[in-house]
Amino acid sequence: MATRTRRTERREEPLSRERIVETAVELLDRSGESGLTFRALAHHLATGPGAIYWHVANKDELLGAAADAVLAGALTTAAPGSTPQQAVRSLALGVFDAIDAHPWVGAQLARPSSPSPLLRLMEGLGRQVQALGVPESELFSSASALLHYILGVSNQNAANAVAAAAHPPTSRAAFLAATSAAWAELDPDEYAFVRTVAGQMREHDDREEFLAGIDLILTGITARL
Repeated sequence: MATRTRRTERREEPLSRERIVETAVELLDRSGESGLTFRALAHHLATGPGAIYWHVANKDELLGAAADAVLAGALTTAAPGSTPQQAVRSLALGVFDAIDAHPWVGAQLARPSSPSPLLRLMEGLGRQVQALGVPESELFSSASALLHYILGVSNQNAANAVAAAAHPPTSRAAFLAATSAAWAELDPDEYAFVRTVAGQMREHDDREEFLAGIDLILTGITARL
């Protein structure tokens, strides 16, 4: 009976690259990269590894396709008629939220074997930088500054979330309060600035601070025009 059921499921929902990638994203979300094996994938898809290799050559290709699928929505979030600044903010926040929901994505963007999502992100940012009227000689520097900020902050935020999840009794608010209190007790001569912003650190919102950084970079870019 079990075998007959699996065969019926395969007929009703044929194996496809899209279905394989969707299942891979689920496994990555649940167990990280170490949990994504072709054996586990075949088990969840009720098929054999050979059938998967027909659609995906290897794990690197699968990881790249999974990252591409997660980021696809983030790269098309700008509303029609948006200004270049609004489009950059929308794209940046889409990537921030995508990596927050899928922490494994950031590591895939850094892999040379899966450049497609990174190139699409660079292209999306670059087109908006061009729309701002940035001269050609400064296009690369401007787009790169945005790209590195987006990926750096997004990955750090995701890493913080993963670390916090490993210690569930400690809430984000409790962690920030304890850190803020520790900052406030630092030596006033050696850490004058850190003591000054200790209260702001305790109250900050991660997404709002992320967008504030994007605005600072955009302000710097447009100020040079």
